[in-house]
Amino acid sequence: MTFPFSGIIFDMDGTLVESESVWQIAETELFAARGITYTDEARQQVIGLRLDEFFIKLKEIYGLDESVESLTQDLIERMLALVPERVKPKPGAQELIDFADSLSVPYCIASSSPLALIHAIVESQGWGDRIIARFSADEVERGKPAPDVYLHAAEQLGIPSARSLAIEDSPNGARSAVAAGMTCYVVPDFHSSPQQFREITPYVFDDLHAVRIRLQADTQ
Repeated sequence: MTFPFSGIIFDMDGTLVESESVWQIAETELFAARGITYTDEARQQVIGLRLDEFFIKLKEIYGLDESVESLTQDLIERMLALVPERVKPKPGAQELIDFADSLSVPYCIASSSPLALIHAIVESQGWGDRIIARFSADEVERGKPAPDVYLHAAEQLGIPSARSLAIEDSPNGARSAVAAGMTCYVVPDFHSSPQQFREITPYVFDDLHAVRIRLQADTQ
């Protein structure tokens, strides 16, 4: 069996798990506690960003004086409280992980989320012994859409970027993977439309089941 890639790098939020709606709850509550109405228009500008860059942008939008560090810690604590009950796997995620596990290539997560949340979400889904390698954009100089976290993940897995497959859900994430020289398969999150990816990657799928079927067909 020959797989066409040297490894698979998964985004996490909105890709393997339905956590974007959970993030939105936590973010909305955080801003509500400060007397601010968090709008979809503002959120669209920051989806997929690392939390420090996320809050730098939102501080500009809302004119907040509070530090990025304080806002980040508040949001992480709110998310950790919501993860066990609210975060669910995306349709086809388990089957795709099972397929990746059957291959002779490495795979991992490369996420904009802090490692504490990556670990919490992976463990909450029962994937702790499956997805061992997990990388956060906090570990690199720049977050998505810069390529840093994908380049770091490929280096840690010992695979060439040009032979890596990234699986994403957001335009910022897809831009990050493509900038790293990777092939990027996208299942658009509920905030994005297939049209938003046309200039980024031609590989846009309806769900993770379709991604797995495509990969199985390409594996001989």
